[in-house]
Amino acid sequence: MPYLEVAAASPIYHTLTYRSPAACKVPLQAGLRLLVPLGSRQITGYLLTVSDIAPTAKYKIREITDILDQQPLFPGAMVKFFRWLADYYQYPIGEIIKAALPGGLTPQSSRRISLTAAGREFFHGTPAAQISAAWFASLLDRGELPAAAVKSLWRRQRDRNIARQWEAKGFINIHAEISQDRVRDKTELCVRLVHDGSEPAGLKKSEEKTMQALARLSQATNQNWIARRDLNRVYAGSGRAIAGLVVRKLIITAKQPVYRNPFGETPPSYPKPRKLTADQEQALAGIAPALAAAKFTTFLLHGITGSGKTEVYLRAAELALQAGKGVLIMVPEIALATQIEGNFLARFGSQTALLHSGLSKGERLDQWKRIASGAAKIVIGARSALFAPLADPGLIVVDEEHDGSYKQEDGFCYQARDAAVLRGRQSQAVVILGSATPSVISYQHARQGKYQLLSMPSRVANRSLPKVEIIDLRAINTVNGRPPLFTPQLTRALRDNLRQKDQSLIFLNRRGYANLMICQDCGYTLQCPNCQVSLTLHKNRRELVCHYCGAARHSEAVCPKCQSTKLKGMGFGTERIEDELRHMMPKARIARLDRDSAVNRRQYMKILQAVHHHEIDILVGTQMIAKGHHFPLVTLVGVVWADASLGIPDYKAGERTFQLLTQVLGRAGRGETPGRVLVQTHHPEHYSIINARTHNYGKMFSAEISLRQALKFPPFCRLINLRFSGENEAAVKEAARQIAQTARSKLQRDLEILGPAPAPLSRLRGQFRWHLLLKGQSWQDLHRLSRHLKEISAKPPFPRRVKLTVDVDPENML
Repeated sequence: MPYLEVAAASPIYHTLTYRSPAACKVPLQAGLRLLVPLGSRQITGYLLTVSDIAPTAKYKIREITDILDQQPLFPGAMVKFFRWLADYYQYPIGEIIKAALPGGLTPQSSRRISLTAAGREFFHGTPAAQISAAWFASLLDRGELPAAAVKSLWRRQRDRNIARQWEAKGFINIHAEISQDRVRDKTELCVRLVHDGSEPAGLKKSEEKTMQALARLSQATNQNWIARRDLNRVYAGSGRAIAGLVVRKLIITAKQPVYRNPFGETPPSYPKPRKLTADQEQALAGIAPALAAAKFTTFLLHGITGSGKTEVYLRAAELALQAGKGVLIMVPEIALATQIEGNFLARFGSQTALLHSGLSKGERLDQWKRIASGAAKIVIGARSALFAPLADPGLIVVDEEHDGSYKQEDGFCYQARDAAVLRGRQSQAVVILGSATPSVISYQHARQGKYQLLSMPSRVANRSLPKVEIIDLRAINTVNGRPPLFTPQLTRALRDNLRQKDQSLIFLNRRGYANLMICQDCGYTLQCPNCQVSLTLHKNRRELVCHYCGAARHSEAVCPKCQSTKLKGMGFGTERIEDELRHMMPKARIARLDRDSAVNRRQYMKILQAVHHHEIDILVGTQMIAKGHHFPLVTLVGVVWADASLGIPDYKAGERTFQLLTQVLGRAGRGETPGRVLVQTHHPEHYSIINARTHNYGKMFSAEISLRQALKFPPFCRLINLRFSGENEAAVKEAARQIAQTARSKLQRDLEILGPAPAPLSRLRGQFRWHLLLKGQSWQDLHRLSRHLKEISAKPPFPRRVKLTVDVDPENML
């Protein structure tokens, strides 16, 4: 019986060894899920390797309980990738694989508690209030506690002890059971043609139409089995005809697995151009030889907005498919996946699959299986698409590679862009990092020769970049001490654009109506009860909402400090901008695109379609309107307040401001009419705003790289941020102090420690937060130190209720 190396779906940093059962009906190979014993529990594990060589360590090796799959869920080649991620980002490998796979695929043992007859008799007449266990009332009332309730109480040692005492006395039974997969293949009643092709005689009209509809569907979908409900949609009379056709043995019916289609309404796409631009041809000339040679190469595709980078991705994908390779297209946000999928669906049809968190568990499982089986060769998705089970990827594209959304901020804190480059290296794939505003780190890599730089400095059809005008808000007459939301210049431009029947975009990267609610009597600012963050007024919903934890309360609140009802909204967001515009221009057709107005794909697509069909004159939005969109009729972009990101306590604030402004400016003038942009700011002299106005990435890069070299920030050092969080502020502070003291005692040359200090967002979701920043030239020394500190945090005297999160290469410092 071979030895199996298994990654447990549990916070264990090392792999475990098990024996296979004597009778094994499924061939053992990497990528299978197993049910394995761990202590007294049964949990899901992932098979990594199979070996006949026994481990050198002497310990009892247990046998696996079950094999949960018939086919591997990921190719064996990805095991090396998962190991690297676990090592570099210092996270349990089993938890990484669990996060990578579709949700709902982790069976495990659970407990259920039932009250015995002896227990019911013993507790009869005893008021629930006299029993210290909070769950006792529910047990007495229902006679049992389900697995979810037992899981909650089992976390508390006191409740565990009570339950075990009652079990020993025969008052309750604790039952062990194994949970099932929470997501499975979907089956439906399907129909299939079985006749030999000859024209059957004596059919009723409804039977003839049913046969014809079934034949059309089979041909269109290239599927033999057609779901009965799909047949009913095509021909409503098929329901009454199916029974007769089954009797005559012209069709058969059976339950069959059906595919849950995640695409719905297809997004807009653009026809394949007959001729590429000179920039596109030059970029492809650099990429094609690497694809043909199947040689790992990383290209930084620096193309200005409107230069046609998507067409380069499409042509490169064609070359990869011709070579029999898979293609992975990554975008920073789900909204951008919707933008790019229309073009890939139009070119490659059913070879395209989607992978992102916006899919239901069932849709994600279906997409995953299509990719793993080889039915889908192209995968489009956000950050988590990095883990797509492509057996042989030949091309990996990271669009908008500069975007901070590629970094996971909680739990497994990985940088998907960097990991994509690593996966490309391990797979000998070509990697394209595309952006109009490359990250400073990526551009520095290109300067140093780590990446090959490909430039696309011109727009398609030689269209000009928009003319940008900076409006100094300090010089604008104020209203009640503040400048107006719309300066006279922006107001005139919007009215002129409306008269000319062109479209306008208004950008503000802040949601809601007012970002502060202040008591006019005592000056108190209403804050989230779980976070040290002010509540945002959403006027249409009549709610005050925390944008971090989602907590909400009615907007007609009273001041918790003085009980006054005189609360006033201060500040502004996209909802207020939309409201002001409707009052200014009542005849204009105005819409808003942000997370509040487009909560699902259907609403998002509806707004996009309306813009493309010129059913909207002015579109207001957050960064959702800033990236990737091609609106040919948009000739005016107005930036209400360009300074929002400049005040963030982060060394990347200037770079991010430039990137966001450049992206949104690039939405103007992508059609036949030249574009115009008006930027309202209190800091017209800031280098990020000056260089965004002149579309000068080179000068922005020079300013940023000089600052970072002087301050020794990336790319001139490596960073690891240690985040401490817990419900008790004193315990969190003490934990940070202990680890900082240990770190300084182990300090090596070229390593630096900053902190500990409270995080800028010092309380989130009920957790107090401190952080400790490690800086160093050598990433190996830095990782050794952080691993040592992580090990210390697992032992006393480190406070038990404080969590330490290791964030390697942090993207933000909030």
